[in-house]
Order: sequence, then structure tokens, then C-alpha cells
Amino acid sequence: MTDCQVSSAQGNLPCAFVDFAQRVYPFLELTPFHRTYYSVLEAYAQGRISKLIVSVPPQHGKSVGATTLLPAYMLGLDPDMRIAIASYSGTLASKFNRRVQRIIESREYADIFPETTIKRGTKPPGYIRTSDEVEIIDHSGELLSVGREGSLTGNRVDCFILDDLYKDALEAQSPVVRRNCWEWYTSVVRTRMHNTSRELIVFTRWHEEDLIGELMRSEPCRELHSMADIDRVAAGEWLYLNFEALKASPPTEIDPRREGEALWPEQQSEELLKAKRRLDPARFEAMYQGHPSSADGMLYGNSFREYDALPRDIVLRASYTDTADTGDDYLCSVAYSVDTDGLIYVTDVVYSKEPMEHTERLVAAMFRANDTRRAYVESNNGGRGFARALQRLSPTTAVEWFHQSGNKEARILSNSATVLHMLRMPADWHLRWPEFYAHLTTYRRQFRANRHDDAADVLTGIVEREVTPSSGGRWHRVKFI
Repeated sequence: MTDCQVSSAQGNLPCAFVDFAQRVYPFLELTPFHRTYYSVLEAYAQGRISKLIVSVPPQHGKSVGATTLLPAYMLGLDPDMRIAIASYSGTLASKFNRRVQRIIESREYADIFPETTIKRGTKPPGYIRTSDEVEIIDHSGELLSVGREGSLTGNRVDCFILDDLYKDALEAQSPVVRRNCWEWYTSVVRTRMHNTSRELIVFTRWHEEDLIGELMRSEPCRELHSMADIDRVAAGEWLYLNFEALKASPPTEIDPRREGEALWPEQQSEELLKAKRRLDPARFEAMYQGHPSSADGMLYGNSFREYDALPRDIVLRASYTDTADTGDDYLCSVAYSVDTDGLIYVTDVVYSKEPMEHTERLVAAMFRANDTRRAYVESNNGGRGFARALQRLSPTTAVEWFHQSGNKEARILSNSATVLHMLRMPADWHLRWPEFYAHLTTYRRQFRANRHDDAADVLTGIVEREVTPSSGGRWHRVKFI
């Protein structure tokens, strides 16, 4: 019995997938994230999952696990399985195929799966071995590779692995490419499948209408939070797993990281990822966080107006705060100034998931730094206590709390044009408040599609206070200065 067999936690398997990976690829660096990823892939290899979608950031080892090691492992478990690998080009798909072949013909692989062998040179005759197709000797199994929009005529497929179906952002942004990809998937991939076929789709997200997005809109899908979710999946339901490069969603059994922790810090640190986010927050949200958005569906997009310096004719220095009520919400407090023309200039922001005892000190410090004279705090969700703490910490600021009873969705949508017309952001706001910037510029018109509405809600509250006549209007506030 091999070491791999001894270490297997699965009594019905000759080798656990993670142990197999380390045997055939001894150079692998397996972090806790990779071990979790490989555990999910093993459940797929066992047949416990039949439809799996995994979204992984670039350069985090997704293809090594799913498109190189996994096919070799599955052919070892079942030499009669017919597997097809698809990618955006036939060249890349063939590259994956050749890597799998090299694993199968290795001595380490033969020790674990001696029944799964492939042609070497010209022997044995009668078997196929090319860069696009290889057959398992004395079995009906094979490994095929095909580029997107390529043909699989006449081939029955037991398992499809679709990896990186879009070459880059340019392809993913093209409606023609996305449409062709969808048509190829429905007319080629789905027509080659039978009742017990399995599908694995793994790639970096580029666009909300990519293949993953289309499938999640058209077919039932369950997000994977724990390994127990695998056994709860209904027939025909997709299991979806998204690994964020910087943890932003609540911790789960599958991904127990704290907020802000990097997925693979040894390879891409928190500091490096934050620098990438500052360069292009919207693209970072898609590629690294798995939350793509299309410009057509954005409420604000990149339409915010910016300023380099505050005007001299400031008549009001105020702030608006919405406290957080759950672990996934942000406390959002925005300091702003208003000039004689009624234009609103955002001067500072506190945007945090930290506990209130921490954020109340941050907000009070923001009041002092911005000479804030009046502060409006929504009393919902513990806001009244927060407002009292602010008044104690910043006695020179008149703090007022109030209950916000308006429908959030209706308020945000109806005031969006006013927000863009009347508000001004500092020119470097994408660097000063990257999360605040990202959540606003990627905020969608379809309310339920947004994970965070805290920033949009506060900007809406500001214009309701200072501009919208039904809320009193700015000129009713000037008397307090």
C-alpha cells in the first residue's frame, strides 16, 4: 500500500485528492484555501457534486487543481470515464491535455493508479494519443480538449471541465463573444451530455453576463458555505463557490477568513491586492472578488464629478451617518461642505465594519478634522446611542438623530440624478476610500443585485437633507451656522 493510500481519509478511494496532488506534484504549495478548494474538487470527483461553478482570482492556482490534477485523478478513479476540457482556445485546452498526460505516465501516478495507462510512442498500436485526445488502454475512457466554439461531434462526454472561456477583458466585454460562448455551450456542451454527466466551470469573472452569470440567472444555484451543503443540493441545481481575493463577505465554514484577509497572502498580499483595487476598483470587484458589474446596469458608474480644492464660499460643514446593524453592513459617515450655490463637497469618509465602540471614535475624530458643525445620525439600528456617544466625544458639533422611515430602494433610485448633479468628490477619492469608491461606482440599478447599499444610502440622505424640497432643503439648514 502506498503512502498516499495510507493517508487517505476516504475509505472507498485509493487516495484523497490533496494527497494525490502532493504525490504527483511535490512542489505544490498548499495553503488552507487550496486544501478547501481540493476538498470540494474531490467531492466532485466522487460524484457527490454533478454541477459545480468555482470562481477564483487570477494567479491563485485554479487551473492546476481543476484542469490539470483533477482530470488525471478522475481517470485514475474511473478509467472508463470520458472527460472533455474546454478553454477559450484550442491551444490552451491542448496544453492542459498534455499536462494531464505527463502526470498519467509518471511513476508516482502508476503507483497510485496502475490500471490507468496511456500509449507510449507507437505502443500499443490502435490507441490514440495526440495533444487533443488520449485514450486509456484497455478501457473506454479518454481525455478530449477543445477550444471555445470548437466541435465535439460524435463524442459522448461524462465530465466537462470548462476553464477560462474568455481570454481577457476585451473578449468578456464583447456582446458578440459572450453570445457566441453561450450558443456554443448550449449547442455543443449540453448536447454531448447524458443523464449522469457532470460539469465543472472554473474561471475568473470578467462580466456579469459571462457564462457563469447567465447560468446563475437561468438555472437554480446554491452557494456553497459548508461541506454539508453538498448533500443538500437538489437534482439539477448548481453548487457555486466564490473565493474572494480580499475577504469581504461574512466568514463561513468553507472560507473562515476575517474581513480584509488575503486568500493566498504568500503569493498576493493584502497590500498588493489593495494596490490593484486602487488602480481599477470595478475590475478588481469582478476579477478578484467575483462580483462583476456591467456599465449599462450601473446607477452611478464613473459619473461622479470631482474637485481639486474647496471653494471659499462655504456656508455649511455637516455630516450624515448611517450605523451598521449586522456583521455584513458598513457604518458609513460622510463629512461634507455646502457652498452658496448649494453644491455639496464630500470632504471625508468613515466606511467600516468595525464595532461601534471603535467607529464612534473615528467619526468624532473626522468631525474635529473637518470642523463639522452639524451631524445627522439615523437612529435606526442603534443610531441613537451612537449619536449620544458622538455628542460626548465631539461637544462642539451639534448632533441630531432622526428615524429614517422611507423605502431605501425608492429613495436611492429617485435621488440618483440629484446625487450625481449636486455632489462633488475629491479628485483622489478612489485612493482615500477605495471600498467606498468601489461600492458606489459598481452600485447597480437592480436593487437586489447589490451586496452593499450603505454608501448609496448615505449620499441619498445628504441630498435629501440639503437639496430635496420635501426634506426641508439646504436653505433651512443655513441658519445653524
